[in-house]
Amino acid sequence: METRYQLRVMQLISKRWLVGLLCIIGSVAQASALPTFDAEYTAFRYGKKLGYALLSVENVDDETYRMEYHSKVSLFFLSDKRTEISDFAFIDDKIVPKNYRYSRTGTGSNKSIKVVFDAGKEKIFIDKEPGIDWQDQFDNQLYRLDLQQKLAQGQKEFSYQVINYRGQERDYHLKVMGTEQLTLPYGMLEGIKVEIVRHNSTRETFAWFSPQLNYQLVRLQQFKDDKEQGDIQLKTFTATQ
Repeated sequence: METRYQLRVMQLISKRWLVGLLCIIGSVAQASALPTFDAEYTAFRYGKKLGYALLSVENVDDETYRMEYHSKVSLFFLSDKRTEISDFAFIDDKIVPKNYRYSRTGTGSNKSIKVVFDAGKEKIFIDKEPGIDWQDQFDNQLYRLDLQQKLAQGQKEFSYQVINYRGQERDYHLKVMGTEQLTLPYGMLEGIKVEIVRHNSTRETFAWFSPQLNYQLVRLQQFKDDKEQGDIQLKTFTATQ
């Protein structure tokens, strides 16, 4: 017959085992969870509406997330329609690219590329070109998603190696410039202003991320040779997870 002491020990062991199990389950869920959302933006140039952009992140399955960007703008007889799709994993709070697809149609030449990030071979394959070494490069979209996580951690300066939408390797340096109050189609929001510096480029790009919306991108403005190329501003935002 078990003594009262033995029963108490067994109860403590069971309780600790259950608490430990719940902690493990909770930590796994927290580590594997990535906020998903749907966002719509209005595209402007010098204050005039030109079109729209859609941005979303969804959980495709247990191992894969998908980030999609669609935009359509037009000015007089000129038109531009773009799509970017990134499939990636989220492991130990780290974004791991899988593949990236880009297409552009409209006035001028159409363009499309596909980039495969092969973890097994530690190579990046751009269309049918020979593979290049994968050394922590992101695709044209995912570095901004990674940036959101770093902003949430309070970081102020960042460097990324990126395969851009032309399939070119580029080094981007980003730094926080300050915080601004923004009046957007969505409404009033506080935005952390970040400058994106591309080496050997005449383009200037500024992005604003809102702590009120889980550091979501709420505005993106670009200049070339001091002339505004575009300005997308958040119109609607829905957290889906």
